[in-house]
Amino acid sequence: MSEEHSELHRWLTTFHAIFSSPPDTPVTPRSEVWKKNKAVLWHYKPQVRKYRTPLFLVYSLVNQPVILDLMPGDSLIGSFVNEGFDVYLLDFGKPGFEDRNISFSDYIVDYIERGMKRALSHSGSGELTVIGYCLGGTMAAIAAAYTKLPVSNLILSSAPIDYHAFPLFDQWLEYVQESNADTKTKELFGTIPASFIEFGMRLLASPLYFTHYLSLLSKAHHPQYVEKWRRFNSWTKGHIPFTGAANDQIFEDLLKNNALIKDTLIIRGRSVKLSDITCSLLVSVVQHDKLVPQEIADVIMERVNSPDKQLVEIKGGHAAHSYKAGIPPFLKDWLEPRSKGGM
Repeated sequence: MSEEHSELHRWLTTFHAIFSSPPDTPVTPRSEVWKKNKAVLWHYKPQVRKYRTPLFLVYSLVNQPVILDLMPGDSLIGSFVNEGFDVYLLDFGKPGFEDRNISFSDYIVDYIERGMKRALSHSGSGELTVIGYCLGGTMAAIAAAYTKLPVSNLILSSAPIDYHAFPLFDQWLEYVQESNADTKTKELFGTIPASFIEFGMRLLASPLYFTHYLSLLSKAHHPQYVEKWRRFNSWTKGHIPFTGAANDQIFEDLLKNNALIKDTLIIRGRSVKLSDITCSLLVSVVQHDKLVPQEIADVIMERVNSPDKQLVEIKGGHAAHSYKAGIPPFLKDWLEPRSKGGM
């Protein structure tokens, strides 16, 4: 191929990657084992079950969990399965206007806790390892403190806990705390559109977002990189709607009152405190994470009553360790001795 044709091919490949969508299919074989409304509990079965303790994955409410099963060779779920773990993923689905009354408490009790119960019965195991990512990590921590189900391990990845420690929004948070500000999302929107969610995330993380396009252009001759770029870019833009009732409760309980830190969180009439968490705990934070800085996430280490707890600081982007090949060494080394041997 001539240099001129090669350059043309590079630009055509770049434009195709930007404006086309990747296949909307799961990479790792899975089966549906439970469903509630739009949510589905997916089961990923290993060929050889090496560990009896299944993994129960909770992803965020604002993004689709496809990042955990991005593509062959770059699938965290696939890596877990290949290592012999039974994996369950709670996919919340895409709420519509008709779901506007689903509250944050509803997600904790009716979706996460019930999903955990189904995973326990389906796997035949006497315990669970719960893994939560970003806001899903916040929810996983709350669920672990709330539930009476046997959670033996809790793993939190970039999970915001102290909602009054956001350095980029300190003045806004001060206003929220000291005023009578409230939110009426459910009344105004019913459900927040996905485009609003994407705008908010982009404003917080990187308003000027173009360097990834330059990376694509420079590596457009590498098909595997282009395919991974397409899938990852689709995920970053694949935000999902957010129910009004959940947003209102998060605003009031977490953003305004910082209830997790002040031990004032109430879920379905029950007081929920981080000190109620006694299982083994692993917390991972990412250096220079703009979305979830370390001081927002690591505070949980001081609040739990877990005798076995560890904090790990890693390099990369906010979601980097969610999609790279293989189980991150720190996670594998921590998880294996805390998972019961297979049957």
